[in-house]
Formats: sequence, C-alpha cells, structure tokens
Amino acid sequence: MPYIKVYIHLVWSTKNRVKYLDSPALRKKMWHHIRENAESKGIHLDYVNGFYDHCHCLISLKSDQTLKDVVQLLKGESSAWINKQKIINGYFGWQKGYFALGVSESRIEVVRSYIKNQEDHHSRKTWGQEYEELILKHGFELIEDDD
Repeated sequence: MPYIKVYIHLVWSTKNRVKYLDSPALRKKMWHHIRENAESKGIHLDYVNGFYDHCHCLISLKSDQTLKDVVQLLKGESSAWINKQKIINGYFGWQKGYFALGVSESRIEVVRSYIKNQEDHHSRKTWGQEYEELILKHGFELIEDDD
C-alpha cells in the first residue's frame, strides 16, 4: 500500500468573474455542497471557502486520483448542482481554468488560515488583484482568463 500525502491549494473563479456568490448564506451552501460532494467521491477536502467570484480548496490527493479528475469532479458537479437547485437567477458557471499549487506540510496551517479568512482578505483586495499576485508570485505566465 502506498503512503501518500500530497496537499494542493486549488483556486478557481466563476465564469467571467461574475459575483454569483454574493451572499454569505449562498456561499455557505456552496462550500457545504462542495464538501459533501468531495466526501461522497472519496476526495480528501481539508478546507473550502471563497468569496463572491471564486473558490479556494485545500485538498490531498490519493494514489488513484489525478488533479485534473478531482478538479473536474468538484467544479463540474457544483455548477450542475447550483443550476439544478435554481438558487441563483440565470446560469451559473465556473471558468475553465484553475490555479493549483503544492503545499508543504509545514505550510498547511498558513494555507488553511488564508482560505478561512477570505472575507477579511477581500475587504482589502479584489479577486483580480489576488489572481494576478498568485500567478506572478509563483512564476506562472500571466495570460487572459479563459472562459
């Protein structure tokens, strides 16, 4: 049996960065649903939170899981769920892309705290500013979001 502990900080935004998740109650429902869905699919979701127009997750992959598949399960199912429930007016969608960065065990608490404090964090900085900082800080090429 393999022993694996690979933590990943995932971030993705709503389609066109529309502020669909504009109420604390709606965000709470979405994060709860993402957590329940992850559990039902055998995905270890350590922490989930976000703001009006994006979602942060701290996950740990198992030996039989790929990042691509886990992201697809979390994003795809949650957008289908919110549309089926008709919780918002109109169509809800996530952007195609996402940001994923490995997290060392010594930094897990820092990342959890960062994810937990999204409301406070975004009182000072927009998601667009945060996105650009994350991309540049971690050495990715800054390109326009894909839809």
